[in-house]
Amino acid sequence: MIVRIMGEGQLDLTDADLELLNGFDATLERAIEAGDEARFRQALTDLLEKVRKDGKPLPADSLEPSQFILPHADASMDEVRAMLGDEGLIPDVG
Repeated sequence: MIVRIMGEGQLDLTDADLELLNGFDATLERAIEAGDEARFRQALTDLLEKVRKDGKPLPADSLEPSQFILPHADASMDEVRAMLGDEGLIPDVG
């Protein structure tokens, strides 16, 4: 699956990473719902670090469609809240 981190580029992750990423996404959502800036910042950092660590970067000129788009590391809570869908940034595994 292709994941884009805004301002950084695209990374290719295996489908096996999806369930793990959902856990990070759920933590991020809970922090936003609670209005907890410190917990939000840590959850966003953890999510992006996991994607960067496990993902294989695609070439900058790649035109692959992204299954998920994640906010940049400095995104505000309001920016991320606006990006959330009904199932967070990363939809739950079927």
